[in-house]
Amino acid sequence: MPEIVIAERAGVGADGHPRPTEDHVVVLDNAVLVLDGATSADPSQPPGGWYAERLARRLADDLREAPEAALTDVLTSAIAAVTAEHHLRPQRSPSSTVAAVRWLEDRVDALVLADSPVVGFGGFGVDVVSDDRLARLRRRGMLQTGADVRRRRNAHDGFWVAEADPDAAAHAVQRSWRRDGVDAVLLASDGVSIGVDQYELFDWREVLAVTRADGPDAVLDAVRTAEKQDPDGERWPRPKRHDDQALVLVDFNQGVIQGLP
Repeated sequence: MPEIVIAERAGVGADGHPRPTEDHVVVLDNAVLVLDGATSADPSQPPGGWYAERLARRLADDLREAPEAALTDVLTSAIAAVTAEHHLRPQRSPSSTVAAVRWLEDRVDALVLADSPVVGFGGFGVDVVSDDRLARLRRRGMLQTGADVRRRRNAHDGFWVAEADPDAAAHAVQRSWRRDGVDAVLLASDGVSIGVDQYELFDWREVLAVTRADGPDAVLDAVRTAEKQDPDGERWPRPKRHDDQALVLVDFNQGVIQGLP
């Protein structure tokens, strides 16, 4: 069993006020899940954290029942089950990113849907498993309004995310590494990965080194410190001053679980 260490921290809402985190972390016997909920633009729908929690619970249950099943199949059935149970409608429902890491006797599998990356470290170097379709649309100014987001969500000219369309799972980014070649894996919500991708505070090797030396909270602290120094988003434009943060280290060089909530 690898060592698993976790840090989570709530951000603020679009109005700048504190609210519960919409990130959810689940640890299973042979897998870790990180989901980051996004609230629908339709105010009659539940918040993104509500959806992420229910999808995470269903994914966990399905992986316990079938720990070696194809991750895309598990995600497809979980989205379908949550959609049916709560009568969710495509383009009108809350959504969630999905980052999953699952280890078997011979390999380690990773799956990423939307912008919560998984980063593998080992004999292969540093392998960033990321889904940059959402980021590309933002850079091109194609997600200016809620209508833009709805039109581009789970569309071939847009981005893919867990919502009320089970077919989205087939568009996840996946990777498999030989188990004996993996040193460690990081999973992060975008409230952490922004420190690498946009703020350029560190690279992923440095994130791993800091996490191992000082714990994952030290990485979250560095991101928050940078944001406090740019409170109005002048240097780094962003919709919220502080996003929710989740960072998980799965360390295959260790053998004891630490830091579980």
